[in-house]
Amino acid sequence: MSDAREFDIIVYGATGYTGRLVAEYLKTKTGLKWAMAGRSAGKLAEVRDLIGAAADTPLIVADASDPASLDAMVKRTKVVLTTVGPYQLYGNELVEACVANGTDYTDLCGEPAWMRQKIDQHEEAAKASGARIVFSGGFDSIPFDLGVLMLQKHCVETFGAPAPRVKGRVRAMKGTFSGGTAASMKATMAAASKDPAVIKYLTNPFSLAGGFEGPAQPAGNKPEYDESIGSWATSFVMAPINTKNVHRTNALLGQAFGADFVYDEMMLTGPGEQGEAMAKHVASTPMMGGDNDPKPGEGPSKEERETGFYDVLFIAEYPDGRTAKLSVKGDRDPGYGSTSKMISETAIALSENQGAGGVTTPGAALGETLVDRLQKHAGLIFAVEG
Repeated sequence: MSDAREFDIIVYGATGYTGRLVAEYLKTKTGLKWAMAGRSAGKLAEVRDLIGAAADTPLIVADASDPASLDAMVKRTKVVLTTVGPYQLYGNELVEACVANGTDYTDLCGEPAWMRQKIDQHEEAAKASGARIVFSGGFDSIPFDLGVLMLQKHCVETFGAPAPRVKGRVRAMKGTFSGGTAASMKATMAAASKDPAVIKYLTNPFSLAGGFEGPAQPAGNKPEYDESIGSWATSFVMAPINTKNVHRTNALLGQAFGADFVYDEMMLTGPGEQGEAMAKHVASTPMMGGDNDPKPGEGPSKEERETGFYDVLFIAEYPDGRTAKLSVKGDRDPGYGSTSKMISETAIALSENQGAGGVTTPGAALGETLVDRLQKHAGLIFAVEG
């Protein structure tokens, strides 16, 4: 890809709730050449003024229903950052345009069946054009993808080999999931009702791992008491996408975590009878899929975003009893405040760092480079514990 492109990053979907947060974040980055894109020039100008971006911030009209407008847009930039989901409904032509033009791409996708389809359709062409297609650049799945990556790095440095078993455990979290996440889940369920192959992709933990099939993985969908942590644990709503991305990173890195790698994610609810009751309540109460889900374009107040947080613990276990722990903490609510910073830094890292083309993950494409950016700029902390 030529360095002579007009922009470093174009934010596609800048008039949406999360897209606006991304634009508000990028406006503070001096020296970055960026633009706002969406369907309406008038709405783009309105958002530009609302967030206090410079009056000369470029505005680009592009629409998912107009492939020619998408093609013209991606030719102008090194990276397209898109918040326009569900991606299975609005992302097909944009990914195709990026692949064709060697333009890097990142999104907030948590739709594994669609991601698998894009891998099958575009992997070879993306390698040929040099386009890096980086899915899942928000809370799903950056803290988990990079958390496992950094824990395994620590394990190799400490013990000489990666851990064959890693547990991802959400210790604490305050915040809501995005309306886009809820809409994506509903679109995925609708697709599954029409195509049995979608169900297969959703239930197979290795469906994104490029044909690799590893050992049996824990389902993580029932309450259990984890003696190694001293806490009850229950199902975690983002686990079905995060675990698949972690296994894809492992595959793309040549099984760097081991071909026998076992990984699951659950949410901790505490010890004793109270922890058990909470675990059972969470397991029996859907966190998404109801009438009260946030709608795309809706989201929490600034105060709610800034008082949100998350704390995820990763535990490595070896057959001989050796263990290691690493935590990932974020200083904003996961679905909006932290996500908008994470995807922005992913896009900046892509614009500043060259790499081989392909349909990839944040961990495989950017690894420690992205970890460094997230710790310096996005309020994340990666820390070895114990």
